[in-house]
Amino acid sequence: MRARQRARRLRPGDRVAVVAPAGPVPEKVLDDGVGLLRSWGLDVVVGEHVLDRHPRFDYLAGTDADRAADFQEAWCDPEIAAVLCARGGYGCLRVLDLLDWSAIAAAAPKVFAGSSDVTALHDAFATYVDQSTLFTPMIGSVAFTEDVRAAELLRDTLFEPEKTTVIGSGLGDPIVGGTARGVLTGGNLSLIVSALGAPESPPPAKGAIALLEDVTEDVYRIDRLVTQLLRSGWFEGVAGVALGSWTDCGESAAVRALLEDRLSDLGVPVAWELGFGHCAAQFSVPLGVVAELDADTGVLRLAEPALA
Repeated sequence: MRARQRARRLRPGDRVAVVAPAGPVPEKVLDDGVGLLRSWGLDVVVGEHVLDRHPRFDYLAGTDADRAADFQEAWCDPEIAAVLCARGGYGCLRVLDLLDWSAIAAAAPKVFAGSSDVTALHDAFATYVDQSTLFTPMIGSVAFTEDVRAAELLRDTLFEPEKTTVIGSGLGDPIVGGTARGVLTGGNLSLIVSALGAPESPPPAKGAIALLEDVTEDVYRIDRLVTQLLRSGWFEGVAGVALGSWTDCGESAAVRALLEDRLSDLGVPVAWELGFGHCAAQFSVPLGVVAELDADTGVLRLAEPALA
């Protein structure tokens, strides 16, 4: 797996778009998030359908066609420097086949940011678009609007990415110690597994550092998901594994024991809880860039800033 081209960093005055490719967005939280972006000096455009609800399935932010259209319009607008996702939930998988990926690739590179269900779009970018992306807190969520540290880390990543080349607490408690170097790949565990066999199935993590995290998945479900990745060959040749948060997935000790059981035999460094994903003060992590994992100290060191 090779590194992909990076988008440029943002500057005050840049126009950015907020879209909702997945679940419905609380209006008050969205207003707070947009206000915070504007306080950073950004010119924020909100997609036409961001506050919609699907007429039949209320877990979706509007119809598939409307969510896809908002994303396509924002990405292909030459005046837009970044497309930021409002929230996760579920729905990104339903828009993938409605997007014109040739046009999206032609309009790249520009900043694309989001996490959780947005992993489906990160996978598609890895398949169809030769650029890195950002696994970050989302604009219409309290993980951004009410978490000062997470917002600060995202702002630094967007505007001054040389400040965020070290990711993790530095309080290492490795599952398997050691160091590794490779391109960062992965994201939300359940979304990675859901993409297997699809056209935008994430490529095997050969030579890469795999990032994995999840939320509200019982230990037995994490077992099933990781085992499916193992059986599919996704981990074949992986250089290392960096684990994020496992919020509301049961007792931390039980999750750790399960991941130790499933991943130790890979024979590569496996770091425990580096502070990305569904957690307080979450780090923003680039996908598609080279980094060194030090599992003993619990940090990722980017070979170059997340944005150019």
